Amino acid sequence: MVSRLVLGCGTVGQSLVEAIADGPGSLVVIDDAESRIEALREEGVTATSGDPTDPETVEGGAEDVEVVVVAGDDPETNRRAAELAVDLFPGAYLLAYAGHDATDDQRFALSAIADRTVDPTEALVEQVVTVAVGDHAIRTANLRRTLRAVDGKLAVFMHDNPDPDAIASAVALCRIAEEVGIDAEPCYFGEISHQENRAFVNLLDLDLRNFEAGPDLDLSEFAAVALVDHSRPGVNDQLPEDTPIDVVVDHHPPKEPVDATFIDLRSDVGATSTLLAEHIQRLGIDISEAVATGLLYGIRVDTKDFAREVSTADFEAASYLLPHADTGMLERVESPSVSADTFETVARAIRNRRVEGTVLATCVGSLSDRDALAQAADQLLDMEDITTTLVYGFRDGTVFVSARARGTDVDLGETMRAAFDQIGSAGGHADMAGAQIPLGLLGTVEEEEEASLTDVVSDVITDRFFETIQSTPQTDGEYSHGGEASFDATVAEHED
Repeated sequence: MVSRLVLGCGTVGQSLVEAIADGPGSLVVIDDAESRIEALREEGVTATSGDPTDPETVEGGAEDVEVVVVAGDDPETNRRAAELAVDLFPGAYLLAYAGHDATDDQRFALSAIADRTVDPTEALVEQVVTVAVGDHAIRTANLRRTLRAVDGKLAVFMHDNPDPDAIASAVALCRIAEEVGIDAEPCYFGEISHQENRAFVNLLDLDLRNFEAGPDLDLSEFAAVALVDHSRPGVNDQLPEDTPIDVVVDHHPPKEPVDATFIDLRSDVGATSTLLAEHIQRLGIDISEAVATGLLYGIRVDTKDFAREVSTADFEAASYLLPHADTGMLERVESPSVSADTFETVARAIRNRRVEGTVLATCVGSLSDRDALAQAADQLLDMEDITTTLVYGFRDGTVFVSARARGTDVDLGETMRAAFDQIGSAGGHADMAGAQIPLGLLGTVEEEEEASLTDVVSDVITDRFFETIQSTPQTDGEYSHGGEASFDATVAEHED
């Protein structure tokens, strides 16, 4: 739980304590006015009589402090208390009240060390409460504290074959790490094969490091590891499953508990880029044009231009990013050339389609570009009277599946798991999902015999999907639980 320490308790401080006394975590107040201390104790608040600028008094007054509020009436006392708080609790979020009639020098001194300075002429108590103890502010302070504790270089891993949201989030987290004095590098396994994503990386001149999985994988140069847009090592990335994780930032609901020093998992937003934009904004970091453009594009892709699973936070993040972004660059990213393989995949998907009611399923056969599956699933969803699409093909001994839904009560994440979890791995969101199924579980036909293999795969995949979709529980509008954990990024371009 959050431990909150209030140093000094003047008129504003008393109102603040009354407002936050029933909040989460412990609360300790230190003030040198005995009458205030007694009044607070009568209200059930843990209060200590003592000098809020005395190191021994303050250090012994609370443990595991995550938020410090300096709220006395005297500006000079507040300045000294704030400086002491920084020394004793360097990772805590510090909110400093300027006090009555503070000089410009005192205000400047506070603003130089505090996360937020409040002048009595500029803010109401309610605003102070929101800034001081709001969950988001505390979360950002904890992120900064975790990064500061890294003794060496930080590896920020995206999921395999990353999409724009993962790429932008990794680059943004590296920028935050840089701000607190930590060297960080954005990393990934697999390849960036989708033409828009390649254009995205190239046009923004993003420096990403591509790792190859295997027994020779060496991460010894890194002192810490962070995950963005996914939440568990070895699931949707090729890190060893026992890799210790320091930071996780993701917007997908996890299938299993997540273990990390710092965790920011919020499935009520449409993109991980939204979460990183919030942290950057709260920390007051100067954001570069490339980072702002990347985050804005990540939000737009994952929310399908604010039309899919979008939240107020996504709009607010985009509003913050837009003035800093290069919109002309986004237009160039969104209009790349389309490969002949992609056109051929879409054509085969249309030609081989099977439709039952408003649901379409199709096998495109052997794949050369797995990213084309997601594009075909999107394209077929535009067909008249179609509300759900399933497109799949096979490569390297695996069937890759991509699914889409629009304007329907079907929960694709639940449907895909019900249909394919027993023979592979599947999951995703209510309107966007994917799966991987080993070919060995579908029959004994050799992969070289493509016509025969296509028939075998179609019989199993299409039939199971149509049978399952009629009995899968309908969505309640929320994310389907657990989709991220089994959701393969290679077939989920724009689906993560």
